[in-house]
Amino acid sequence: MSAPDEVPEIFSEVSALLTERRNPGTMGLDTLDSVQILHAINREDCEVPRLVGEAIPRITEAVEFAVKSFRAGGRLIHVGAGTSGRLGVLDAVECQPTFGAPPGMVVGVVAGGLAAFEGPVEGAEDRTEDGSASMDALHVGPNDTVVGVAASRRTPFVLGALARARELGARTVYLNMSPGSGREAASDVEISIPVGPEVLTGSTRMKAGTAQKLVLNMISTAAMVRIGKAYENLMVDLKATSMKLVERSRRIVMIVTGVEYGQAAELLERARGRVKIALVMQKLSVTPEEAEVRLATAGGFVRRALEGAGK
Repeated sequence: MSAPDEVPEIFSEVSALLTERRNPGTMGLDTLDSVQILHAINREDCEVPRLVGEAIPRITEAVEFAVKSFRAGGRLIHVGAGTSGRLGVLDAVECQPTFGAPPGMVVGVVAGGLAAFEGPVEGAEDRTEDGSASMDALHVGPNDTVVGVAASRRTPFVLGALARARELGARTVYLNMSPGSGREAASDVEISIPVGPEVLTGSTRMKAGTAQKLVLNMISTAAMVRIGKAYENLMVDLKATSMKLVERSRRIVMIVTGVEYGQAAELLERARGRVKIALVMQKLSVTPEEAEVRLATAGGFVRRALEGAGK
């Protein structure tokens, strides 16, 4: 097959991306032994949290969007391709047991669908129209917040999703690792984390993926805390879907109320496994029904329910 006469436009775009540049500190990667490779990876990884910290003002805006969406009955929707999409789905799934979030409150959309978890889906990330269609399929609207995640800043699937989400009136956030390069996307908030070239050129499952995971964790966790899903630093809205979480529920009740193990188990049984209800029951000496009313009046916040009763 003969070589093309002209350099494709996409070649110039990709070449300009920060995520595609070669890391001058790892040019001899193939000459290193195992421990040296690991030190090289660790050295690069150590910069990621600092860079994420610098982006907290923009991350805060994304959190406020998510809080407004949750309070209005809307959703937090992560959209991405490859590693970016998988991390979004992971965050969405983990919000259910951690915060008692109902299915659909936090949603992960990955180019190529769930089949993309088992292997690459050819060309899925390159179809702008598929990203747009994914927003229509979810009936995205003004109460939703859509976070488009694209390490390279130019993933067509993500750009299509963000453009359509804006058309549908949703709040939009663009999380990327390559500021000022590649195709642009209109969004209400842009979070750019310049993690720089990867240890292994172009392998954005590394530093870029780590930064994405940190930011997605921050957005969902902070937003959930803001709507009453925590008391002190305890996950009081967790769903006890495993023995580990059953035991964590009992431990939380014991920590907050000071009761013994057996009494904590009994309280949770009367509360039908709901930690918040069990806490308010014991602290205020009320029935499960009364505890539920007090929590509803307090907007779901345990602290407000207790303080409102003068306790």
